[in-house]
Amino acid sequence: MTVVRALLNPRSMRWKIIVLVALACSAMALTVGLLVHDSTLRRSMHDGAAKARATLDRAIDTARTSERESPLATPGELPDALMRQLDRHTEGTFYEDGPPAPVYWAARWEGGRLYAVEVDMTTDELTRQALDRHMWKYFLLTLAVVIPATALATELPARRLRRVARTARRITAGDLDARTDMGGRGGDEIAEIGATVDSMADSLQQRIADEQRFTADVAHELRTPLMGLLTSSELLPESEATDLVRDRVQVLRDLVEDLLEISRLDAGAEQPLPRPVDLTEFVEESVARTGLTARVTTQGEPTVARTDPRRLDRIVANLVVNAHRHGAGPVEITVAGPTITVRDHGPGFPADLLAHGPRRFRTGAVERGRGHGLGLTIARGQAQVIGAKLTFTNHPEDGGAVATLRLPAATHEPADPHTAAQPVT
Repeated sequence: MTVVRALLNPRSMRWKIIVLVALACSAMALTVGLLVHDSTLRRSMHDGAAKARATLDRAIDTARTSERESPLATPGELPDALMRQLDRHTEGTFYEDGPPAPVYWAARWEGGRLYAVEVDMTTDELTRQALDRHMWKYFLLTLAVVIPATALATELPARRLRRVARTARRITAGDLDARTDMGGRGGDEIAEIGATVDSMADSLQQRIADEQRFTADVAHELRTPLMGLLTSSELLPESEATDLVRDRVQVLRDLVEDLLEISRLDAGAEQPLPRPVDLTEFVEESVARTGLTARVTTQGEPTVARTDPRRLDRIVANLVVNAHRHGAGPVEITVAGPTITVRDHGPGFPADLLAHGPRRFRTGAVERGRGHGLGLTIARGQAQVIGAKLTFTNHPEDGGAVATLRLPAATHEPADPHTAAQPVT
């Protein structure tokens, strides 16, 4: 389908090359055709004039020897253009393109008399017309051969370019192992582009690996002193300052745990442990564990999905916390089959997040509040582990943020009906 779409794309390089070759052939054929036509016409006119003069000479000689007045003529019988020549000269020739037939006139004043003859040029004109038709025919025949040949000749470079484009799209989608594998074959510009894309992917993969390794190392190095700090904060005497220290230590602990979780997700070390889960009931319990308020609504029949409950709880909790932290109430959760939608009524997701997805340590906009930008990153990573798809949009009417989690469709089945909507606190 992609190949057919590329073939039918009028803006593709293939069609531009074909059009350019067709224009070049047409220009060359038109130039050669005009030159041949002009040369043939000039030669025909030259031969016709010579033939008319020779005929006039023979006719005058015959008239002298036989004492006949032919080929005498009167000025009214001759074309006006020929008469204008005879007004200035004693002899003139003129081509008259019919009707009824093309002729070449020759006339001469001699002894006070006007002699004139006409030579039929029909054969010459038919010859020129036949030559023009042959040139047009062979021009069209040449285009019929050149255009398909050009299309076939451009298929290989077009295929190689499509391969580079597919690889670039795979890298953009997150497949950092994608390569063009051209290896410099061909030694042309396309091979150079392919090698550049491969080099870019290698560099990007190395930088991301370094970043992931750095994140994991920092998180592990912080974990031990953090546990000591957490233990020490518990030994402090109760006071307002102690509560503040404990709160900040807890925030730091959550940050380190999030970093460790991200490092495990980046390393691909996480494996799902699926089991049947009643989605509506599970979502209500997950919201309750966050200590936040959200309205859970079921559309259609309640669904039992086979998924990893721990990871699903992590996803739902992070989406609810993000909605309360960066959005505005009320927060609404809709369970429709295998799809869970979390919506708030705040300013919505920023354009950068909608375009590129969530990125760690970036909340996207000041109005979205404080945070490390890790919650949605973890939610997306956990969704990939359980084979779900997590998308982010803004509501078309009020602009509130909408996060949609689609569990694999093949893993759900109807369950016993529940109450359609229940507030959870």
